[in-house]
Amino acid sequence: MSAGGAVAPAARDPGHVALLISFALLAAALVGAVFLVRGQQESQRWVAHTLEVEEQLSSVLSRVQQAETGQRGFLITRNEAYLEPFTTGARDLRTEMAELKLLVADSPIEAERAAKLEKLAIERLARLSQFVEMIRKGDSAGVTAGVKTGVGLNQMQQIRALIAEMRAHEADLLKKRNHIATLQSNLLLLWLAITAIGVAVVAFFVTRSATRRTHVAILAQDAAEAAHARLIAETEQREIAEAQLRQLSKMESIGQLTGGIAHDFNNMLAIVIGSLDMAKRRVGKDPAKAAHSIDNALQGAERAAQLTSRLLAFARRQPLAPGALDANKLVAGMSELLRRTIGETIRFETVLAGGLWPAFIDAGQLENALVNLCVNARDAMPEGGRLTIETANTHLDDAYAASHTEVVPGQYVMVSVTDTGTGMPEDVIERAFDPFFSTKEVGKGTGLGLSQVYGFVKQSGGHVKIYSELGVGTIVKLYIPRHFGEEDRRPVPAPEAELPQGRGEVILVVEDEEQVRIMSVDALRELGYVVIHASGPTQALAMLDTHASIDLLFTDIVMPDMTGRTLAERVQERMPHVPVLYTTGYTRNAIVHNGMLDHDVDFLAKPFSIAQLAAKVRQVLDERG
Repeated sequence: MSAGGAVAPAARDPGHVALLISFALLAAALVGAVFLVRGQQESQRWVAHTLEVEEQLSSVLSRVQQAETGQRGFLITRNEAYLEPFTTGARDLRTEMAELKLLVADSPIEAERAAKLEKLAIERLARLSQFVEMIRKGDSAGVTAGVKTGVGLNQMQQIRALIAEMRAHEADLLKKRNHIATLQSNLLLLWLAITAIGVAVVAFFVTRSATRRTHVAILAQDAAEAAHARLIAETEQREIAEAQLRQLSKMESIGQLTGGIAHDFNNMLAIVIGSLDMAKRRVGKDPAKAAHSIDNALQGAERAAQLTSRLLAFARRQPLAPGALDANKLVAGMSELLRRTIGETIRFETVLAGGLWPAFIDAGQLENALVNLCVNARDAMPEGGRLTIETANTHLDDAYAASHTEVVPGQYVMVSVTDTGTGMPEDVIERAFDPFFSTKEVGKGTGLGLSQVYGFVKQSGGHVKIYSELGVGTIVKLYIPRHFGEEDRRPVPAPEAELPQGRGEVILVVEDEEQVRIMSVDALRELGYVVIHASGPTQALAMLDTHASIDLLFTDIVMPDMTGRTLAERVQERMPHVPVLYTTGYTRNAIVHNGMLDHDVDFLAKPFSIAQLAAKVRQVLDERG
């Protein structure tokens, strides 16, 4: 510390100072080399310029001599053909002189000589032309007298002398410029040597510095590898813990799912079995009570069928028959039903967008989804409130798709259900779509409503989003893919009061489950159809030999030997116009692809009631008969 109390500046690292000096020398050497290279290039350009001037002087002299030779040949032979070199030489001389004057424009002395040379050349050409005209007029004596004067000879001597002077001047310039080029070349070599020395010095200091830094880096790498090894060990332990946690969570979800299914199915089976048992006991004693028990059993079976349908919807395995749909018309048509469903304490309103795009969706499933959402909204408003169904055109962009898995960017028709109910906290929103998850009291909900909506919309290529705030309300938005094309304007058949009857049509029923086959055959015969039946595809094909024609093939899809789809193709090879109605409890590949029924396929899902069977069979026969 100095007397004044200031701290002396720390001494600089000698290696750094030397490195900076070396870089400065190297930079100076490189800059000098650049300038020398440019100077040498300039000298070489001037050398090339001198050679061009000498070549151009030779061309000028050659053109004058060419014109003189052509004129002399004409004088001797009087043949116009000999004038061609004269004419060409005279024409090209003007071009050669113009190029020469352009080349020597940088030198006043040479420019003056070039101008004088041009004048002499023009005078020489004029005199040659004069002799040509005199010959053409027959004045040979005049030509001879003109030649004897020696004027032409004197002109050529002056031209040659002037060209010789210009060549000598250019030769002198060439010598000087070669000397300058040589000097610059030597200087360039010197600068390159200095540059090489500078590079060597820099390389020395850089190498020494790099060696030190390499040593430090090796030590740091050893420390990093040790830390990395510790991190890998910790990561492996964390992954094991996370895998165990995921497995526990998965088992908990599976347990919740299977427990919910077992609970609901056991309740429904208890209704079915108990009611049928009571009906069996009462059928002879009290037919009215037996019929009541049978009705209870049917209700239990229908609830089981609905549960299966909801589970398939959640798993995205239900067969869908999507088509172009006007969501505004669907919502408007359901308004009265929804008002009755939610009750008088809730104000119901719709906000339908103008110019709404057609949606591509299964209309029946969308109706079920809206009913589910409205029922949930009603339950969230026990003291009353407002429920709004809104439609709109929307576009989900790349940014939205990036933050939401399974969302494909594009245009969608949005249908939302908004309530002013109790709302949901974040942890409930995260689990809202889980099957059998419900915040309602026991007996007031299955926990499958939202999961069914979620699975159905996802299977349709759409997207579902929930927005909710405690004490404010909830919005559930369904984003349905837009349909590109014409709207499906086919009228929806109205429900009939009585079951549609058969008109004696012949139906081939193919079903490998005997009891299901017997039930289907009895039902179809009860409806007025002629029925033949087979227990499998092989027997069905054999029966075609004894039956000339059939009006409908009603076949299961999943069977031994071959699928119902393959059987239908074999039957239609022999009877091309026979319509086919498929049925199954679950299928993935035969007639359903990507969750959608194949085009122009008629399908009746198991289990089905006699009314559903009657309506579907009649519809297929009427449409395709």
